[in-house]
Amino acid sequence: MDYKDFYKKLENKELKIAVVGLGYVGLPLLIELDKYFDVIGFDISSRRIKELKNSCDKDSNVKTEDLKGLKCLLTSDKSDLKKAGFFIIAVPTPIDNHNIPDLGLVESATALTAQNMPENSIIVYESTVYPGVTEDICIPVIERESGFKNGKDFVVGYSPERINPGDKVNTLTRIVKVVSSQDDESLEIVAGVYGKIIKAGVHKASSIKVAEAAKVIENTQRDINVALVNELAVIFSRIGIDTSEVLEAAKTKWNFLDFRPGLVGGHCIGVDPYYLVYKAIELGYHPEVINAGRKINDSMSEFISRQILKNIISNSELKNNIRVILFGLTFKENVSDCRNTKVVDIYNYLKNYNIDVSIYDPLALKDEAKEHYGIELIEPDEIKDMDAAVFCVAHDKFKEMDLKDLKTKMRTENPILFDIKWIFNKEKAKKAGFRYWRL
Repeated sequence: MDYKDFYKKLENKELKIAVVGLGYVGLPLLIELDKYFDVIGFDISSRRIKELKNSCDKDSNVKTEDLKGLKCLLTSDKSDLKKAGFFIIAVPTPIDNHNIPDLGLVESATALTAQNMPENSIIVYESTVYPGVTEDICIPVIERESGFKNGKDFVVGYSPERINPGDKVNTLTRIVKVVSSQDDESLEIVAGVYGKIIKAGVHKASSIKVAEAAKVIENTQRDINVALVNELAVIFSRIGIDTSEVLEAAKTKWNFLDFRPGLVGGHCIGVDPYYLVYKAIELGYHPEVINAGRKINDSMSEFISRQILKNIISNSELKNNIRVILFGLTFKENVSDCRNTKVVDIYNYLKNYNIDVSIYDPLALKDEAKEHYGIELIEPDEIKDMDAAVFCVAHDKFKEMDLKDLKTKMRTENPILFDIKWIFNKEKAKKAGFRYWRL
């Protein structure tokens, strides 16, 4: 492949960069690249493109002023991709109902890009995958759909996304970017593109497989650490001691890792470990620790639900027509995304026991809650005559709530406050008139 003046052409805006997939990964990337390069923002959803052209991001991952300042082409017309020479594919990599990696979106985005890319193109993947996907699965798709030969007519690279949804501190430009490619020359180009926008700098991985593995173990490690404290919470619950108090004492030692128990959902931590497990099994090794971590974390919604039910039943004030309000539906704090949320497990568990359950979430999108789960989110003025409050998500807006005011919306004398995310001070909650339980 001819790399002569490739990066210079990008800098001089003689060659365009196309970002394929404008979700929570691709959109922030597009905004930063737009400051230095001639960029095309592509998404197969015309609805999404229309939304972005109107300077609106329903997921609130970027600021409105950033969208208004975009100079790039926003399009759902795949023929516009013919104008680019450097492609970044940033599409979701979910799992199916059997926890098997679903590479359908990556493969379709790859095929679409290949059908429209010119000769001498570089295609970089950001999607989380198991080691080998970029070279063993994506390259054959590109060759088949484009008619080009890898190494001669195009090369691929891999630079895993490290976006932390809802985090306003550790943003795209402040996180070191791992970059990789098929050879040294293209690696310099990939590093140059990302180095232009990433203030924290880039790390050049020795190979694409190393970069793929580095990404998939980031969330696997976190999943296992959370699984440990979740299992501890179950054990301490049986002993009858407060998990929070135990961890506060333990973390006074300098090398104790500070993780908290809780629900593990979403499309990263609860998904990525299965990609590594799949690859390991393919190679004849059955992971034990990774699978154990997934099993524990997947079981926590049922454990929490049982604790809620047990405490409600033990409250002599509560007999029939029990009403419970869940605060938060999204998969984590300060985001609007409710895909793969574990809160819905708690909702369904309690509903199965004929409990009247409502959910209030000021950030979750009502239409998505209805579409994905058939749940009608309520408004703040509809929170009244409740018997128990369950705080499932630690939105900043919930942390600002006045518990004395919340108490007025309860109909029992000693309502129960279930604080899954350790939002409130236990003594203050009791002073406000609540019976208090935390994970």
